[in-house]
Amino acid sequence: MPTVAVFCASSQAIDERYSVLAAEVGFALAHRGWSLVSGGGAISCMGAVARAARAGGARTVGVIPQALVDLEVADHGSDELIVTANMRERKAEMDRRADAFLTLPGGLGTLEELLEIWASRSLQMHNKPIVILDPWGDFHGLRELFTTLTRGGFVRDNVELLPIWTTSTDEAMIAIEQAWAGEELSSQLQPTAAEFLESEF
Repeated sequence: MPTVAVFCASSQAIDERYSVLAAEVGFALAHRGWSLVSGGGAISCMGAVARAARAGGARTVGVIPQALVDLEVADHGSDELIVTANMRERKAEMDRRADAFLTLPGGLGTLEELLEIWASRSLQMHNKPIVILDPWGDFHGLRELFTTLTRGGFVRDNVELLPIWTTSTDEAMIAIEQAWAGEELSSQLQPTAAEFLESEF
C-alpha cells in the first residue's frame, strides 16, 4: 500500500477553505487505497487531512515532535503516532515512510519541508514524486522566486520543474499516479560537486 506524505498548514488563523481542501485530499487518498503520513497534528489542515483519510478507511501515521505533544495538539486518533525528539527527526521519519510528497498551502514549516525534499530530489538523493496543490495561487511568489534564482544561475535549469504543480485535488492525485507509473516529464539532473557542498544533506 503506497504512502503519501502531506505537508500542510497547522495555523488556525487561515480561511476555512484550506481545511476543506485538506479534507478533500484525505478522502481522495483513502479512495485510492493509499496511506497517509502527516505531521501528526490534530488542528487546522493537518487534523483535517488525517480525519478525512481515516473516515475514508485509510491508515494514517502521524509524526510529531515531543514539544508539540506537550502543547496538546497531537492527533491521538492516528493509527500510529510517532513522537520524535525534534523537527529534524520528524522530517526524516516522514521522508523515510513516504512514497510521494504532496504539499498544500502552508507557512514556514510547510515551506521548509517542501524545499528540503525539493533540494534532495535535485541532488538525486531520492526519486519520489513531489506534487504541489495550489488552487488559489498562494505559492505564486515561490514559483517566481525560483525563476529568478534560475536566471541568476543559483539554481540549475529544470530544477524548478521537478515539482508537479496542480490546482485541484483530482489533478494532484492523477499527477502522483502518473509519476509512480513513470509517466512524468522530468529530466535527469546531474548535480555538480559545488551543489553537493552547498547542500546541508
